[in-house]
Amino acid sequence: MTRPQLVEFYFDFVSPYAYLASRQIRELCSRNHVDLVMRPVLYAGLLDHWGLTGPAEVAPRREWLFKDVIRHAALSGIEFRGPRTHPFNSLTALRISLPEVAGLRQPEVIDAFWTAAWARGGDLGTAQGVADALDSAGLDAKPLLEAAQDPQVKAALRSATEAAIGRGVFGVPTMIADGELFWGNDRLPHLELFLQGRDPLDRALWADILARPRGSDRAAARRPS
Repeated sequence: MTRPQLVEFYFDFVSPYAYLASRQIRELCSRNHVDLVMRPVLYAGLLDHWGLTGPAEVAPRREWLFKDVIRHAALSGIEFRGPRTHPFNSLTALRISLPEVAGLRQPEVIDAFWTAAWARGGDLGTAQGVADALDSAGLDAKPLLEAAQDPQVKAALRSATEAAIGRGVFGVPTMIADGELFWGNDRLPHLELFLQGRDPLDRALWADILARPRGSDRAAARRPS
């Protein structure tokens, strides 16, 4: 089996788990000698398409989520303060992070946004907060903010999100290597095993389970008899 040469990282700045994964994915790819492609997508678009709710939309889940993220960050040695507001509108930051806008400086732009929001407690939901994040990293915010309002750039983010949906991406962070999808920062060890040719997945068992009939349907159960 030929080992994968590329990992695609799908993310939205609104996701704390994507932040945690972003602080580890580059090193993981480097030590496994694979290239990394960053793919900004709109998380809300994924949720809408698949009929899902975000964790911040369920009060007990939101409370649990931030306990979980703080624990993960502490155990992994990742700086964490959390953004000024959550959830926040990440559209402008995502558009600026597209290769069509950020160009060769995409890694710097993306890192600037992660650092500002999640490590330092900034606000990516406002134009000023986005500008502050870029300026703090030594990047010229003005032309990037202007580019984010270009209709072609807005369309590019929509297309990127639709392309992700077409590949089965339903949440962030998602990593895809050689067509295999890994979802969540806690799946990075599984991704690494896959990259090393040591994937423990029993594909015959997986296929057998998927072929078994469904015994219940939640939507049908809610309908009156």
